[in-house]
Amino acid sequence: MPHVDTDVKLDFRDVLLRPKRSTLRSRSEVELLRSFTFRNSRQTYRGIPILAANMDTVGTFEMARALCKFSLFTAIHKHYGLEEWKAFAAQNPDCLQHVAASSGTGPSDFEQLEQILEAVPQVRYICLDVANGYSEHFVQFLRDVRKRFPDHTIMVRPALPPPLIPSCIMVHSELPSLQAGNVVTGEMVEELLLSGADIIKVGIGPGSVCTTRKKTGVGYPQLSAVLECADAAHGLNGHIISDGGCSCPGDVAKAFGAGADFVMLGGMLAGHAEAGGELAEREGKRYKLFYGMSSEVAMRKYAGGVAEYRASEGRAVEVPFRGPVEVTVRDILGGLRSTCAYVGAPRLKELSRRTTFIRVTPLGPPLFGPGD
Repeated sequence: MPHVDTDVKLDFRDVLLRPKRSTLRSRSEVELLRSFTFRNSRQTYRGIPILAANMDTVGTFEMARALCKFSLFTAIHKHYGLEEWKAFAAQNPDCLQHVAASSGTGPSDFEQLEQILEAVPQVRYICLDVANGYSEHFVQFLRDVRKRFPDHTIMVRPALPPPLIPSCIMVHSELPSLQAGNVVTGEMVEELLLSGADIIKVGIGPGSVCTTRKKTGVGYPQLSAVLECADAAHGLNGHIISDGGCSCPGDVAKAFGAGADFVMLGGMLAGHAEAGGELAEREGKRYKLFYGMSSEVAMRKYAGGVAEYRASEGRAVEVPFRGPVEVTVRDILGGLRSTCAYVGAPRLKELSRRTTFIRVTPLGPPLFGPGD
């Protein structure tokens, strides 16, 4: 029997953070570095918990080199081969503590993951990228990976839940810790944590090049998903990643304010010199191709096309070339420091405790032109 949940669910655009009294004299006093000890791997992480998504147009080795200078993290996409990993490790040993190796759930994926982690033992994080974080097959695969890599941190990134069972869990693996699949419900967050995941990725359909909500009707407003899943994860000493829906530094701050331990970015990092995607030039302007990993472009590239039994759930867009990613990173971190100063949080760790969201109309202030 169909059921309608009439409780209001919110996206980032539906709220603002309420300013509060602050003892901070300057934004420069805000500490963005955070330290975590993961539930299952017991591995300790320290850095600024913002991640580049494991898309081949974002999660590149070049991006990892740029982001690790700021103590940011990169989930490397799964299409690099063993020799490419070896070369990256030899040239960038200081970056290895800030990257995760990604894998699908097929036998060949698992075999390649084993080879990479054996050849580059300094990589302590695993990002499992699967189609359905709610499937029994995925949960069993997660258990198998945890058994094989008991000391790694595991992140999980499943893309779609079955109808009527949305989920907001991402599991991320490193020591490897394990990151596992995207979900949007507290129940699935708990099951994945108990099955061996350390970090659960939250978000179904909010990404800028994701069309899952249009193609399937499945999804969950991102702010509410983070709020509900963070509560479930933190009750078991687990962690979550808010994945998708951020289009500006203020959205990143809202995700952290809602309780996300990490925030994963795709579109905000696309189009830069360090990003993947073909570079094109027209009428004196340069563009880079950015596409979802379930798009027809990606499936043509890696699977020979879209299978007859499914639909493309991503789109391809041309993003104006944005130069070095360093400029964007500084803008994001500067905005995050300002948020903390406005609400009186001297450390990023305290932002969620100082957060009060107020609902707003979706229209916002008037726009007068570019740059205004």
